[in-house]
Amino acid sequence: MKLVKSEKIENSRYELHISVDKATFEEAVNKAYQKEGKKISVPGFRKGKAPRSIIEKMYGTGVFYETAINDLIPGAYSEALDESGISPVAQPEFDIVSIDENGLLLSAKVYVKPDVTLSDYTGIAVNRTVAPVEDAEVESEINTVRERNSREAEVLGRAAESGDTAVIDYEGFCDGVAFEGGKGEDYALKLGSNTFIPGFEDQIIGHKVDDEFDVNVTFPTEYHSAELAGKEATFKCKIHALTRVELPELDDDFAKDVSEFDTMDEYKADLKAKIEKRHLDSADAAVGEQLVDALIEKMEADIPAPMYDAETENFLRDYDNRLRMSGLDLNTYIKYTGMTLEKLREEFRPQAERQVKARLALEKVAELEKVEVTEEDINGEYERIAAAYSMTADKVKESLPADVIVEDLRVKKAMDLVREKAVVTDVAPEEKKTEEEA
Repeated sequence: MKLVKSEKIENSRYELHISVDKATFEEAVNKAYQKEGKKISVPGFRKGKAPRSIIEKMYGTGVFYETAINDLIPGAYSEALDESGISPVAQPEFDIVSIDENGLLLSAKVYVKPDVTLSDYTGIAVNRTVAPVEDAEVESEINTVRERNSREAEVLGRAAESGDTAVIDYEGFCDGVAFEGGKGEDYALKLGSNTFIPGFEDQIIGHKVDDEFDVNVTFPTEYHSAELAGKEATFKCKIHALTRVELPELDDDFAKDVSEFDTMDEYKADLKAKIEKRHLDSADAAVGEQLVDALIEKMEADIPAPMYDAETENFLRDYDNRLRMSGLDLNTYIKYTGMTLEKLREEFRPQAERQVKARLALEKVAELEKVEVTEEDINGEYERIAAAYSMTADKVKESLPADVIVEDLRVKKAMDLVREKAVVTDVAPEEKKTEEEA
C-alpha cells in the first residue's frame, strides 16, 4: 500500500490517491470470502461450503470487494496520512478509482486546518470591571452558613406563628363530601410558605398543639383539578406538633464553630477577601473573553464546515457526560424535555464555531511567537490533570497522548502571551438604574 499523490483540490481540502497492490488486494478478497462465504447458500453445496469461484460466477466477481475494501481502508489510509504529513480535521470521503490487474486505487478527500492570517494581536485594548464587595454579599454568605448550622426546636407554651412548621392531619370536604386527594396525616407544613391553597396556612396560625378546628377556603378558579376549581371547601384539621428553626447567635462563638477564626470581625474580613477574589477572577475571565473575541475579529481563515460539525459533536458528548454525572443521559433528557438531537446541535453550534475560531487564532499566535513547551510543562500538566481527577499521572498518560497535551499547552501559553501584552484598563461598574431612571 502506498500514497500515489497528494493534491490540494480547494481551500483546506486535499485529495489523496492510495494504491493497494494486486497481491494485497487479492489476499483481502480471499479473507472476505472466508468470512462472508459461510453465510451464502449455493444450490448443490452445503451452506458455507461453496468454492469462491462458484460464488463469484453466481453473484459476480465483485461480490466480496466491499468487505475487502472496508478491511483495507483503515490501514491504507493511516499509512497514506503518515506519508503525506497531512493532519485531517474530519472524517474523509472515500471513493474507488479503479480495480484492475494492478490492484486497487482509492481516493480520499480530506479536510485540514485552514491557512490563518492574524494581525495586531498584541496590545489589544480591553476594559476590566471589578465589582466592589457590598456588605449585603458578606451578610448573605454569613446567613447561608447560619442556616446550615440551624436546628429544629419544639415550640412549647404558645400558639402557631408564621415561620413555624405545623405537623397536621387534615381532610377536605366539598358540600359535606370528602374529595379525592384532600386527606393527609402527619403532614409537616411550613406556615407562611404558601404551599397550600390561599388562606389555609393563615387559619392554622393562632392554634395550639392538639387543637382540632375547621379551615374554610375557596379553591382558585384556575386550580389544576377542574372538579374543585372555584369551589368552597372545609378542611378538618388537628395539630400534632409545632417546631421552629432556631438560628445560632452571630457572635464570636459562631465564628469559632464555622471557621478557623476566633472573632466575627476576623471571620467577616476573611469572607470579604474571598468574595473580592471571586469578583476579581470573574473580571479576569471576562477580560479573557474580550481578548478571544478580539482575536477572532482580527483573524482571517476559510474554515471548513466539518470542523464546526466535529466540535458541535464534542459539545454534545460533553453534555451527555455531564448528564450522566447527575444520573441522567442524553436519551432520557430528550425523552422528558421534548428536545431533539437536532435542536441541541443548533443550540451548541454557535459555541462550537466560536471555540474553533478561538483555537485557530491562538494556534496562529503560538506559531508566530514560536511558543515552546518543555518536558517540565508536560509533566506538570499531567500532574495537574491527575490531581483534578484523583488519578495517577501514569494513568493519565495512558489515556492522553503527549502530543495532545503539547498542543493544549501551546494554546494556553499563547493566551497568556496575548493577555500579558494586552492593554487592560480597570473601570468602575455601571450603577444599576432604578425602574424610574430606566
